[in-house]
Order: sequence, then C-alpha cells, then structure tokens
Amino acid sequence: MNKQDIHEAYQSIAGLLKQRRLKEAHLQLHALLATCADYTLQSRLEQAETAYGYMLQYMRQGSEDPSRHGLYLQLCAETWEIADQVCLLLLDGVDTGYYHSLRRTHKQVKSLRTMEECLHTLEAFDDEMALCQLMPNDRKMLDSTLARHESANKDLFLNTWANSCWTTGEAQQADAYLHSEQLPSNDLCLFVSAVTLSLLACFDPRKVKWMMDTCQTANTYAVQRALVGLALTLHRYSVRLSLYPALTAQLALMDEDGKLGKSMNRIYIQLLRSQDTENINRKMQEEILPEMMKNVEFMRNMKFGFEESSEDNDWNPDWEKTFEESGLNDKIREMNDLQMEGSDVYMSTFSQLKKYPFFNEVSNWFYPFDRKHSTIVQTFGKETNVNNPMLDLLLQSGFLCNSDKYSMAFTLNQIPQVQRNLMFNQMTSQNLEDLLESERMEGLKQYAARPEVISNQYIHDLYRFFKLNLRCKEMHDIFQDTIALHLVSPLASILGKSELLREVADFHFKKEHYAEAAKLYGQIAATGQADADIYQKSGYCLQKEKRYVEAINAYLKADMLKPDHVWTIRHLATCYRQSHDFEHAIEYYRKAESIQPDNRNILFHIGSCMAELNRYEEALQYFFRLDLMDNDNIKTWRAIAWCSFVCGKDEQAAKYYNKILVCSAPLATDYLNAGHVAWKRGNIPQAVSLYAQAAQKCDNRNDFFNLFAKDKDILIRMGIHAEDISLMIDLSE
Repeated sequence: MNKQDIHEAYQSIAGLLKQRRLKEAHLQLHALLATCADYTLQSRLEQAETAYGYMLQYMRQGSEDPSRHGLYLQLCAETWEIADQVCLLLLDGVDTGYYHSLRRTHKQVKSLRTMEECLHTLEAFDDEMALCQLMPNDRKMLDSTLARHESANKDLFLNTWANSCWTTGEAQQADAYLHSEQLPSNDLCLFVSAVTLSLLACFDPRKVKWMMDTCQTANTYAVQRALVGLALTLHRYSVRLSLYPALTAQLALMDEDGKLGKSMNRIYIQLLRSQDTENINRKMQEEILPEMMKNVEFMRNMKFGFEESSEDNDWNPDWEKTFEESGLNDKIREMNDLQMEGSDVYMSTFSQLKKYPFFNEVSNWFYPFDRKHSTIVQTFGKETNVNNPMLDLLLQSGFLCNSDKYSMAFTLNQIPQVQRNLMFNQMTSQNLEDLLESERMEGLKQYAARPEVISNQYIHDLYRFFKLNLRCKEMHDIFQDTIALHLVSPLASILGKSELLREVADFHFKKEHYAEAAKLYGQIAATGQADADIYQKSGYCLQKEKRYVEAINAYLKADMLKPDHVWTIRHLATCYRQSHDFEHAIEYYRKAESIQPDNRNILFHIGSCMAELNRYEEALQYFFRLDLMDNDNIKTWRAIAWCSFVCGKDEQAAKYYNKILVCSAPLATDYLNAGHVAWKRGNIPQAVSLYAQAAQKCDNRNDFFNLFAKDKDILIRMGIHAEDISLMIDLSE
C-alpha cells in the first residue's frame, strides 16, 4: 500500500467510528491489520471484537446492563486507537518524511535514555552550572555541562514526539516532570511542546490527561504552553473526545471557577489572530516597509537627541507636517496598533533569519530563550550572568517570540566581536541608559510575564515552526484549519457562555469576518441574553453578507431594545431599500430625517426610493433641497435631470444634463440620457451626436446596445416609436 491508500483506508475506518458503526469498522480494520502483521495490535482488536460480541449477545437476550453505554464508548475508543497505530506502522514503512524516519530510528535504537533518565540529567543542571560559576576559567566544564543538558533535552523531545502512545509506566514518568522541584522551567516548557507535537501527530488519551494536569501546575510558562497545546488538541480531535468521559469530566472540573474558560477563550482569539499573519506580512512588505524606505532620507535628517547641545535637539516644527504628509506616521501607527493587540508583525522580518544551524534541530524551535543556552554563551560570552544590556533587553522583551530572540542573537553574532562590544558599550552608556533603569526594567519583566503575552508569543513560535522549518511541507499545518473551538463538544459548555462568545464574535467583527461574526451573534441571541448592541452588530454582519431579510429582523429587535437610535433606523432603511421594499425604506428614512433633517445621504435616499416608486414629483422636491444645500453635486444633478425627464419637464432636464456634460468626467449614461432628452424634444442631430459620444464611452458596441435597451420601455412611454429605437442605435455609430 502507498501513502494515499493507507490514508484512505484509515479515513474510512474513522468515518465509520464517527457514525458509531463499530462492527463495520472492525471488519475494515481487520483487513488493514492483515497488511502489517502486528500480533499485539491483532490481539487487541480480537479482544475488542469479543467484548463487543458479548455486549450484543446480552442485549439480544434483553439483559439489563448499566455499564453498556460506557463500555460501548470504550470499545469505540479502543478501536480508533488501534487504527491509529496500524496507520502509523504502515506509514513508517513507506513514508520517507522526517517524522516517520524519526519513528523508525526510535524503534531501532529503543531510546538511549528513558524519560526518567533524562529527568535526572535535567534536574542536575542548575547545580552543575553553579559549580561552573565557581570555576569560571574552566571552559571545558561549562561546555560539557551545556552539551549534556541540551543532549538530554533533545533526546527527550524527539523520543516524546516519536512515541505515539504512552504506556502506563511512561505516563507515570511524565508525571514526575510536573512534580519535580529541581527541573528547570525552560526544560518543562520544552517537554510540553514535545507532547503537543506528539498529540498533533497521533491522539493519546494519556498525553491529553497529562496536558490537563500541566494546566493546573504553578509554572505560568508551562501552563500557557499546555493551554495552547490542549486547545490545538481539542480542535484536532473534536469528535473523538466524546469517547473519553473521564477526560471531558476533568475538563469540566477544571472550569469549575470559570478560569479555564476565560484562558481558553483568550487563546482561541490568539489562534484566530495568528491566522491573519499572512495578510499582515503582505501589508508589511507591500505597504509599510516600502513607505518607510521612501522616507529613509527624511528620517536621517531628523534629530533624535544624540547632539550635545540642547538647542540642536529642538524638533523642527516643519518636520511634523512633512512626517504627516509622507503617510509614514499612519503606517507606523498602524504597525504599533497591530503589535499592541498581539498581532504577529515580525514574521516577515524574521522569516529570513531561520536558516541558522540552530534551527536544524526541531527541539530548538520551542526552547525558551535562555542565557544559559550554548548558542547564547558563544554569542555573548561565558559571563552570561553578568549584566549585559542587550541580552537583558532580549530576555525581557514581550514583543519578540523565543524563536525570533534566538534569530536576533545569531544575527548579532555575525557582527565582528570588536564592533559588537563597541555597540554594546555605546548602548549601555546612551540608548539603553533610561530603558534599563530598575523601574522600567521591572515594567518590561511584568509585561513579558503576563499569561496572555506568554501564550501569544508561544503561538508565534508554533506558527514559525509550521510555516518555516525545513520539513514544514511534510506536516499538517494546523494554522490552515478553520478553528472554531466554541463548537468543539468538550468545550461547548465552557466557551458557550455569552460573555465569552461575545469576545470571539467581536474579534471577528473587528477583523471584518462577517459570516463568522454573524453566526456567533446569532448563537448569543439564541440564549436570550443579547442586548441592542448584539442585534445591531448581528444586523450589520448580515447586511454585509447581503442577507437583508435576516438583517432587518436583527435591526428590528435592536430598535425595540433601543428605540429611535438613528444608526439602527438608517440601516433598517438601507436593508429595506436593498430588498426593493421602497415603501418601508421611505418610512425609516423619514424617521431618520426627523432626527437628522439636514443629512444629505438620507435626503438623497428618500428621493431615490420615491423615484423607484414612480413618485417623481415628490422625489424632485428632495433633490432640489439637496441642490440648494450643495449646488455643485453632480450626483444630485443626475437625479434631478432624470426625474425631470420622466416627468415630462424636458427643458429642466436638458438644463441639468448640460451642466453634467460640462463637468470633468461625464459617464456614458450621462450622454445617453441627454440624448434621450434631445430626441424627445425633437432635436435628432443633437440626439445622434450625444448617443455617439455615449457609444465611445462604452467598452464595446454590445455594451452600448445593452445600455440603450434598458431604457427602451421608458422611451416608448415618452412617445418614441419602438421601431425607431433600433434605427437610432445604428445612427449613433
């Protein structure tokens, strides 16, 4: 079997299990198992079939079995887990990608170190580093300590990723990492990432439970990583989690105080925001960076406070105007706004800096930025615990993710040592002097330690791994999925609270994802907890989706809860107009007019709706009011000219079309309508000339013919013979 055959067979079995067609799933799984000859899995499947057979037999006999439902779920879960392992075993034999190569190596070597052995090595690291500090001149000891520590982390990461299913003993060893007081925080964080990757490759209930347990530890950094990993796992296996009542019960218990729901909802929004990164990259590359490059010379001429004389430091007031007019100020402000809301504005910058050898190791994509990492020691020197302003700034930054911090460190390492030392010294004495004041540095630390900042930066690390690592094409990119955690069955009751749904809906609304926002606002409304604001936003989303009838219903509810709100009234009128219900549109436009009597858009739309109802005389009254308010508006002139024409006021129509045709950019329809007026008044030569100019404005002859044909009925009502229309079209060539 090739990869496609294996995947299709697995998906067929999974589809049957989703439909709870267990007997058919067993038959297909038997056929698949026959191709890999794994006797352990074969025995597990036979035991599951036997148990299922007994269950059916008891049911046929009418025997009461209170544990039947639980056992059925257990058998479905067991069958699915067997299918997972069969699929992976078969893929190991044919897939040449990195992950399956790793699994083959893992099976051959049988892991040089167990999790327990790795834990002992990692727990000893801090003591060993303290010893190295006592002998600062012994570089070999330092290098050996760092190498031993990083080798243990690498082994632990790869073995965990390759291990698709923990045994009971392995799960107990993993629990020891959560209870260890000597394990460095960074190492636990890396382990959480390894478990996450393993879960994304293959479902394992023991790892899911371990993730849930990690979420309840005191280590904020590990907790945030575990929450992100749990969110991605629940998304990926949304259907499957219902087969594990113990896991869903533990999840519900974790949200007993509502904190899990708030944290998970925040991460949900951060994951959604990360999916907009490509658009931000495009904006950075095509708009913001080019605009900044255009203004480099201008920026060079600005004074930033490096001069000794305070008089030379004064900001030239002329620069402010130049800065504003350049458009650069708006671009920088936009970038700052994106950054402050947590958007990934640095992906485009750092995507080119992931080719360092450091990133050839998968585990390094997830290791927290650490001054004790060998690569940082090599870059900044072995005295990494001594205050180094650049290193401190990197460590405390809450805006760069860990992966980008390493990239920046390696880029700095490309600068010759002498120049780098000079730069650091200058930064110490000048640029960073204020920033590194204890109070400001403490503020940076507090910001970087916020749970929402930690989880957001970790998501950025994950995003870079799935988009930029050398083997990313071989992996399922979870950021390409449609993520809707509020629909995942184990999370539905947790994230389905109206206040949490509203946060997600408002995010989609702000990002102009109107279809998604409309669904969420509708879900909130269904709970009976919607206010006028919810119905207004729901109506607006539906209106943007051109679902005008549904939008009207939402706006009417908003109008009931918050009567006489001009915004709601105007949008109701617009939706009625778009639905061609012009009578109701006029009703609401007039309500809006009573609140804003001088609003030109409202007056114009009232006139337009009256014209649609052939109430041209009334329409003209509104259009003339507009002309008095703004006597140089070509849009108003067009409305007056047309209504005058269909009302039989030919002289008035001609007057306004003449005004239109002398403006800078008349349209093809302007020449066409002016031709209609001239023809009706009997001026055939002028009509032919105007029609010819209209034809020239059209892209082709067919477009002109279609444009003319739309007015055929009106021309006939105006007294033009139907037979003459075709002749006039030919005359206009």
